[in-house]
Amino acid sequence: MNELWIIYIIIFCAVLLAVQGGYWFFAEQARARGAINRRLVLAKEEKSSQAVFNRLRRERGLIGLDNPRFVLLNNWMVQTGLRLEGRLLIAIAFCLGLVFFVLFGVFFGYGFIALCFSIIFAIIVMVLFLSIVRRKRIAKFSEQLPDSIDVIVRGVKSGYPFTVAVGLVSKEMSDPIGTEFGMASDEISFGSDMGVALDHLYERVGHEDLLYLTMAIKIQNQTGGNLAEILSRLARLLRERAMLRLKVRAISAEGRLSGIFLSAMPFVIFAIVSLIRPDYYTSVSDNPIIAPIAFVALIMLGLGNIIIYRMVNFKV
Repeated sequence: MNELWIIYIIIFCAVLLAVQGGYWFFAEQARARGAINRRLVLAKEEKSSQAVFNRLRRERGLIGLDNPRFVLLNNWMVQTGLRLEGRLLIAIAFCLGLVFFVLFGVFFGYGFIALCFSIIFAIIVMVLFLSIVRRKRIAKFSEQLPDSIDVIVRGVKSGYPFTVAVGLVSKEMSDPIGTEFGMASDEISFGSDMGVALDHLYERVGHEDLLYLTMAIKIQNQTGGNLAEILSRLARLLRERAMLRLKVRAISAEGRLSGIFLSAMPFVIFAIVSLIRPDYYTSVSDNPIIAPIAFVALIMLGLGNIIIYRMVNFKV
């Protein structure tokens, strides 16, 4: 018996080491790919910077969604950094809806209630996924922004024009900031106003700290002054704001964990009870009051998550 336990422990350690090694391998591969930004990759494929710029613009947001009424939606999709098409989103939404329809059909029957729940949950899952991707991209951009401003400051102090200094960021920084600043530099090089190019940069990224950079450069263009000194102070301010955000996140960690625990507990209890007593819920599933109670419970669960989210997320 003791020898068997030794064998089990050895197998467990071997599997654990294999999983850890695989994770390190793929993480290193992803880190190596992230060291080169998308704009530099396309520059090797296209003949001109204009072609690179146009291709990057075509890759952003929902392709073919040019209606002015959907500008905010399209900008939000651009800020995720994903290359999406309307048909792909429709296909994903249909597959998610089908999966949820099968799941809800087991409990509520394959009717109108299961259909409504499947549509609502498919939309919620897609919005949550895109929101998480967008938030992570903005967080990565926020982490890179002070360093990119330092690159611009060094370029300006060396005697480069501001446009060339912004171009240095696109060559030395990885995505997302390398490609975004490269597109802004291309816009200025093609004759666009500097303020307009920076406004487009903010629309593509959605990071609030970019407003400080935009306003600082616009004011300096109108009134003059030492641009390098202004930007170096701005970089210091952004670093202090980032440190404050991290402190707030550390303080509110307990609240976020409580929200996750309270949200997951009803589903965990449902799974455990179903495993112990498979007929516990099936005996009452035909009761007409079950569907309204489940709907109200889900609504209250969603409202509780919104309240907890608002309690533990502070705008710095």
